[in-house]
Formats: sequence, structure tokens, C-alpha cells
Amino acid sequence: MNEPTFKFAGIQMLIGENKQENIKNAVKLIDEASANGAVIVSLPECFNCPYSTGVFKQYSESLGSSETIDALSECAKKNKIWLIGGSIPEVDKVDGKIYNTCFIFNPQGAVVGRHRKIHLFDIDIPNKIRFKESETLSPGNSLTVIDIGYCKVGVGICYDIRFPELAMLYAKENCKFLIYPGAFNMTTGPAHWELLQRGRAVDNQVYVAAISPARNPDSTYQAWGHSSVVSPWGEVVATTQHSQDIIYTDIDLNKVTEMRSSIPVYQQKRNDIYQIINQSSTTNNTYH
Repeated sequence: MNEPTFKFAGIQMLIGENKQENIKNAVKLIDEASANGAVIVSLPECFNCPYSTGVFKQYSESLGSSETIDALSECAKKNKIWLIGGSIPEVDKVDGKIYNTCFIFNPQGAVVGRHRKIHLFDIDIPNKIRFKESETLSPGNSLTVIDIGYCKVGVGICYDIRFPELAMLYAKENCKFLIYPGAFNMTTGPAHWELLQRGRAVDNQVYVAAISPARNPDSTYQAWGHSSVVSPWGEVVATTQHSQDIIYTDIDLNKVTEMRSSIPVYQQKRNDIYQIINQSSTTNNTYH
């Protein structure tokens, strides 16, 4: 059976300190991507604020009272697209904790998923970079799988891509496309950004997209950029440099089928020796 092909766009946008300007820029670029035929669009991590633990609380918003979520909802509805809303600092109305959260919208503008970053970015590389998300943020506890009609999509945020178990669980849920809004830096980016994308794609025989902010010379945290999409064969099929840009690629699900039939690792797994189990509460965070 012939599988569908659809156009994806990843928005590598310049992010500054003005939240309203960031939102306005995001909407403009989403409109452009939609006008160019994209049916699913992703923003980068922390697209409405600087990536800094010192400002996450200041910029945080809640579901139901959020200018950022309202703007993305209207934009998805207007353009009739699936929108992976990068991430924003989200404060929970009940427990008051702050999360690094990706909201996902359907073509009617409804929030159909909420992925809270599962693995917090706590690293300390001597003489290069120290960053501790846990100083401000709390981790999410569940997978996020969205059925866009063409296929199932698994969502992670940045550091989540370093954990192959998460991608394996998404593949086990029959996801054929994994999307990671991210913001690797000038230390980890050149070394690992593309390597991890290609590894997750080949391991799980899926498309992988990782969407970064553009590099802002005025920011204290310098993003690597280089937003990319990798095919199930491990080929980089779309990429860019570090300036503001939009990447486009056709997601051809036949490539997933071909890869899985020609190298049938799913049939060859030794479940008598090893298994991976989803112990989270859900695999689909849907809101009505």
C-alpha cells in the first residue's frame, strides 16, 4: 500500500527578551511556512523567552490564561495546520511548579497534546558550560504521542533526544516521525546535535526533526542552530546554518516502510532477552 507524503516545516527563529515580539515573529514565520505548503510546523525550544533559568518564572504562563498559547491556537486554526508549539515555561495552576512545555495544536486550533520535558538539562562541562534546568524547572512524567492522521508523531524536547529509551518507546507506539524542539549550545551542538538525530532515526527507523532557535549574538546562551530533519536511513534531508530560517522537507512515509521491511529489526528483536516498557501514566496527553 502506498503511504502518504506530507510537507513539514521547522522554524529556526531569532529569540529576544521581548515576549510579544517573539510571539509576533513566530506567528509571521508560521504563516509563511503554511503559505509554502507545510501541513505540520514546529517551533524551537523556549521560543517566547531567553533560554535562561533566571527568567523562566518571569516568562511562565498557564494553560487557559496564556497569550502565547492563544496566539498559537489562532495561528494553527487560521492556517489549518498541525502545530508543534516549540516550548514555553509553563507554570502549573495546581502545584505551582514550572515546566519546559510543548503545546501541540490541531488544525482547528485545539490543544491536543502537552509534552513537559522529561529529562532536565543539568550539565557541567569544566571550562565550557554549566547549566542546571532543575534550579527552576520540574520534569514531566509522560510520553506524548499525537495522531496527525498521516501518522503518529512522538514529541520530545532537546535533552530528551539523548535518551534512546524514549525514542524506542515512541517507535513501539508506532510513531513514524519524532520531533524535538531543542536548543543545543556551542559546546554540545557541534559534537552531538546531528549525531543524536541520526542515531535516533536509524535506531528506530523513523524520521527525526530537531528544531533550534537562531543564534542570537546578544544572548548569554548561544544556540548552535542547524535545525535539521533526518530520514529513517540516517540521511540529513533538510538543514540550515545558524541564522533565522525555515527548513522544509517532504516526509515520505514510504521511506519508513521500506527501511523497516529491508532491515526488519522489529521482527528480529530478542524480547526473550530484553524489553522496554512504558511506565508513565499515559502516551497521549489530550485536552478537550
